[in-house]
Amino acid sequence: MAGIDLLILAPVGSIIALMFAAYLAISILKKDEGNDKMKEIALAVRTGANAYLKRQYLGVSIFFAVVFFILLALAFKNYLVIFVPFAFLTGGLFSGLSGFIGMSIATQSSSRTAAAAQKSLNSGLRVAFSSGAVMGLTVVGLGLLDLSIWYYFLDWYYTKNPTPLGIDKIAAITSTMLCFGMGASSQALFARVGGGIFTKAADVGADLVGKVEAGIPEDDPRNPAVIADNVGDNVGDVAGMGADLYESYVGSIVATSALGVSAGFGLAGVTVPLVMAAVGVFASIVGTFFVKSKEEASQKVLLAALRKGVFISSILVAVISYFLVKGVLGQQYMGVYWSIISGLIAGVLIGLVTEFYTSSGFSPTRSIADSSLTGPATVIISGLAVGMMSTAIQVIVVGVAVLASFYLSGGATNLGAGLYGVAISAVGMLSTLGITLATDAYGPVADNAGGNAEMSHLPPEVRKRTDALDSLGNTTAATGKGFAIGSAALTALALIAAFKDQIAMYGREMTLSIMNPSVLVGLFLGAMLPFLFCSMTMRAVGRAAGKIVIEVRRQFKEIAGLMEGKAKPDYARCVNIATVAAQKEMIMPSLLAIIAPILTGILIGVEGQAGLLMGALASGFVLAIMMANSGGAWDNAKKYIEEGHHGGKGSNSHKAAVVGDTVGDPFKDTSGPSLNVLIKLMSMVSIVFASFVLKNSLFK
Repeated sequence: MAGIDLLILAPVGSIIALMFAAYLAISILKKDEGNDKMKEIALAVRTGANAYLKRQYLGVSIFFAVVFFILLALAFKNYLVIFVPFAFLTGGLFSGLSGFIGMSIATQSSSRTAAAAQKSLNSGLRVAFSSGAVMGLTVVGLGLLDLSIWYYFLDWYYTKNPTPLGIDKIAAITSTMLCFGMGASSQALFARVGGGIFTKAADVGADLVGKVEAGIPEDDPRNPAVIADNVGDNVGDVAGMGADLYESYVGSIVATSALGVSAGFGLAGVTVPLVMAAVGVFASIVGTFFVKSKEEASQKVLLAALRKGVFISSILVAVISYFLVKGVLGQQYMGVYWSIISGLIAGVLIGLVTEFYTSSGFSPTRSIADSSLTGPATVIISGLAVGMMSTAIQVIVVGVAVLASFYLSGGATNLGAGLYGVAISAVGMLSTLGITLATDAYGPVADNAGGNAEMSHLPPEVRKRTDALDSLGNTTAATGKGFAIGSAALTALALIAAFKDQIAMYGREMTLSIMNPSVLVGLFLGAMLPFLFCSMTMRAVGRAAGKIVIEVRRQFKEIAGLMEGKAKPDYARCVNIATVAAQKEMIMPSLLAIIAPILTGILIGVEGQAGLLMGALASGFVLAIMMANSGGAWDNAKKYIEEGHHGGKGSNSHKAAVVGDTVGDPFKDTSGPSLNVLIKLMSMVSIVFASFVLKNSLFK
């Protein structure tokens, strides 16, 4: 009875999150937007971002319509429950909506952050962070709302009607809810890939021609690609990140719920992750009030201010979760609580390790800056080496978290309880997403604020403050990507376990021995897929960036007076080129994630399909860490030189570092983050199409 009463906290938590996000958004919109020039620049970025998302959502809606009718046809043939096609739509809708809301407030906040930075550093920090908090709380609010609607609807329906396959009501509810994550995953992949291609094509194009060839500063208004670069920060790093973590958030909760039911916990197994998510909402809101700094502070002090909010939120979740697990599961399952703690600790450690390898305050990034003295080749070599080295500790951290959560929850004697422990550790890691995502989404706002200050010719001290916020934003963005990758690994592991349970529910037990040739072939295929996927997305960025480079060179050459600042560049042309290229280039990589698991299951059986998922998880996880950290380290090495080290801006060292940064751009903002979604989407697709693959596989 306590479990039923506690479940109401999920919709209550979602409403509170959305209300607080609305309060923050309104408070931001009341801030001063600056002078007319600042408003003009912000409007241009906002218009470009909205135009891009409108075009993207139009294309994605066609995909969703096609898949909806495919799923509906499968439902009429009894391959799926009739609710799955509709759950697929709501998953995509809420994921896209969370990204759109976050991006909308981000584009409204950049000029206001620059205006606030005219007063003090802390004022700029508060505006940018509040914008990020809107993104974070919108994601968790809409995620919990979607989950709550489906849970209560299915509970009502299966109370009055028979359940599929004769399973009990709670199992039927969680089995159906698992499938709506496919919609969220699909939307997330399109947002990540499309937004990543757009932002990095514009960024690389702007840097290569503006900073390297023409020798003009970053965000110089003479650069035709500068507005497209700012637009890209919003559509890739805000809308894309929001859709990505929305999908991780709801995916971890539904996978944990399903595994809890299969482990024999029943309703209690569903209650714990849903109520934990609600607790995380309250903890995140409390944490936001602790993010503040002195009027003028170093990057170290600013980072401590952001950390303070995250740590306080994590401590609150840790304390309340103890009473939640004890009250719902009972004293005999208190090991589940320690699984939650292992997830929380792993999330914090991943952030600290990522910071060490990507912040200019530590030796790895400074070593890249030092290598710039001998040219761009050594910058690229050292950046790759740092990224590869950074994988070791993070993989060990996640590995320890998996083992700890499995055995602490009783996995040695109860496999189901152990898998539930692994899944609940992912929920623990993501429980404070409201504030964790805020520290990430704040970065692009600070970056745009710096661009606005540069193009508006604000006093040098304003740009100095926005640069401090932007540099911190690079570190928090890298930390956020590490957090997203770590949570994706745990979530994907839980989803693979849920896929195995789904196959068993249809009466088929899988033999996942490494000596099974189907499993072995699947592992090889899965290990290859992330590399193929990254090749496709990297080449897409290269082709799109090439078009931007040609256009920027053309404008520098053909527009009289542009380099002297007497003529205005055609910003809209670069925005349009990046938009068209991103929409075209995102199709094939996204389809790969959907088609590969289905085709593998049909051709070599569900064992091969499970091998594919495991291989993709293992190689994709490590590759994503390497790419994200290499890219972050290259970026901050460049900024370290721009602070005056090794000759400062305009020096040969700086030009070498810019080349490294342009190589790292698609690493950290396109291919690397998209791998998070790839490994989860393939698992979701496998779960949704499990019945179809079983009945049509060449290997029965």
